[in-house]
Amino acid sequence: MESNAQRQLIAKAYEKATGRKLVADLEGDTHGDFEDLLVALVTPPAVYDCHEVIKAIKGAGTTECTLTEIFASRSNRQIKAMSEAYLAETGKSMIHDLQSEVSGDYGKALLILAEGKRDESTNVDAAKAKADAKALYEAGEKKWGTDEGKFIDILCHRSIPQLRQTLVEYKNISKKTLQESIESEMSGNLEELLVAVVKCVKNVPAYLAERLFKSMKGAGTTESTLTRILVSRSEVDLLDIRAEYKKLFGYSLYSQLESEVSGSYGDTLKRLCGQD
Repeated sequence: MESNAQRQLIAKAYEKATGRKLVADLEGDTHGDFEDLLVALVTPPAVYDCHEVIKAIKGAGTTECTLTEIFASRSNRQIKAMSEAYLAETGKSMIHDLQSEVSGDYGKALLILAEGKRDESTNVDAAKAKADAKALYEAGEKKWGTDEGKFIDILCHRSIPQLRQTLVEYKNISKKTLQESIESEMSGNLEELLVAVVKCVKNVPAYLAERLFKSMKGAGTTESTLTRILVSRSEVDLLDIRAEYKKLFGYSLYSQLESEVSGSYGDTLKRLCGQD
């Protein structure tokens, strides 16, 4: 299947030949999940992420699980490109729009992530990892009530390699993993976001593989999640996601898609996924 850059060229050529925008014609000629998938495929990655954020905060109620997935798993560079696309599309700042949609500790954590300013140094300071682990232990397991602010500060600001070391140190002190502590100390959207961050610190493809699995589990399939992850990661880490999926669940993502999606939508999604 072509790369997104190639699809951008096709879209340009289409417009030159017909005088019409490819996205507009796709929207006119197709509908539902298939339309969403085709439009996603001809949209530049940063613009696509930005559209998903707009969709998640538009209308009544906010789709926190989408925001959580996007901001926990994207790099600073991807978040920056998404913010620029957001400004270009809406004329407004993404952070500003998010501020009016999310609140409480969840909002606080999400906004830090949405700034795309996570420390990017690759050096690991072992003493700091120990100190952070101890601070987290004292802010949660050890005290009556939880100091969420401490968790938010450390998990949303420190570099990924630094946090990996902190997870190891935490387990040494606590005998529980940090994820287990978050799950027992917190609830709701904040818990989901911080658990997602911890999972992404360990392994982004495994986190996304699990999201894919959950979107197909039980009654009905969440097509929007399938489309978003397969399209947005198709040129990032989809091969790794497929490998993690097989490792975690014992069968291939492709075979699971075969039993869950059908029609033109299913065919296109399976082509995007590819067989092992």
